[in-house]
Amino acid sequence: MSRINDLFRLPTTATAPFCPSEVRGVIATPEGANLWKRIATFAGPGLLVAVGYMDPGNWATDIEAGSRLGTDLLFIIGLSSLGAILFQCLALRLGLVTGRDLAQACADRYAGATRIFLWVLAEIAIIATDVAEVLGAALAFKLLLGLPLWGGVLLTALDLLFVLGLQGVGFRKVEAIILALVATIGGCFLLELILARPDAAAVAHGMIPDLRRLEQPHALYLAIGIVGATIMPHNLYLHSSIVQTRRVGAEQTGQAVRLATADTVVSLLLAMLVNGSILLLAATAFHANGHTEIADIEDAHRLLEPITGAALAGVAFALALLASGQSSTFTGTIAGQVVLEGFLNLKIPCWQRRVITRVLAVVPALAGVLILGEGSVGRLLVFTQVILAAQLPFALYPLVRLTSDKQLMGRFVTPAAFRLLAWGLFSLLTAADIWLVAKIGGGLLA
Repeated sequence: MSRINDLFRLPTTATAPFCPSEVRGVIATPEGANLWKRIATFAGPGLLVAVGYMDPGNWATDIEAGSRLGTDLLFIIGLSSLGAILFQCLALRLGLVTGRDLAQACADRYAGATRIFLWVLAEIAIIATDVAEVLGAALAFKLLLGLPLWGGVLLTALDLLFVLGLQGVGFRKVEAIILALVATIGGCFLLELILARPDAAAVAHGMIPDLRRLEQPHALYLAIGIVGATIMPHNLYLHSSIVQTRRVGAEQTGQAVRLATADTVVSLLLAMLVNGSILLLAATAFHANGHTEIADIEDAHRLLEPITGAALAGVAFALALLASGQSSTFTGTIAGQVVLEGFLNLKIPCWQRRVITRVLAVVPALAGVLILGEGSVGRLLVFTQVILAAQLPFALYPLVRLTSDKQLMGRFVTPAAFRLLAWGLFSLLTAADIWLVAKIGGGLLA
């Protein structure tokens, strides 16, 4: 447990520092605890992972998919969420069984250029995620405070103060803050759906898988964006690390894996409901009313009030957007620290990592807004999610390969049926990425 201690130069105690680069096993189950107390001990890491599936990038893909295609891609959210559950369960299994997160395990397995290549791709995924958070938070500031978008982008740099304020507060308190933000997002969208009154038949239609719907113009591009926004590469590195904040004896590993799996399944099903609600809101409020070209979150906010007939709808929408950006900021910071230390064994204070990531995100976000205009936020957000989808195979391959290694995993090696499913999903996602690259390349060359 030597890795996570020095983050803020704090000693290891029962209260872990905010970034878990050294918080190995500091949260323990009380002696003689019953089942519910054990469940409560292991609850939390799944929630931190789940917030990454509710970030502004998800909003952009879900809103555009709902406004353009109605509920047609609702099944993509369901299937990609189930895929995310599978891969996150592999990630937590790797962390709990081996005591190594995915970045460390990759550094152990791959040497030289391959290790550096995987690290660079992981960093690109984290920066793309942070760009989406910057744009989403900037847009929320504009909707709530009337700031110009470029001013909101610059204001997001101040979130460093939140990270500094969390020094030494304890990892449990960070999880509680994230829970409050997730509750805000969920509550806001519950209110939105009550006001929008979605059609049950349309919901049922959208939940039935039908690949023919992907033949529609732009549908496959949006579907890939939804997948990238759901099975996020950096979350795999994150989860394999933060699950180790729970203290587990060798004889309790099996129970720990089961409890952590339950935490993950419940948390990601919650994220699936939120993402489904965003798409459903767009389908009900916009597509069903003839507004089929809504590709921007700001346009969605502007139309919500007149369509639903409630001024509260727009306020709830903006507050949920701000909460989603802030919650993802926390987890993005932790993931960046895990990736940097795991691949390069390079330790820097968490606030310094936050500064580096945020600067690398603010620059392209600000450039995009100034060059393409404030109406470009929706396109930029969707593009960041497609970038994430393109990174996925390079995180999934080592994850599936490592957790399928009996010598490494012992009796916790991934069962054959799940290995087959994981490799099948990996192949499908890789094929979709190849199609996307060819499509974009062809468009650029045309």
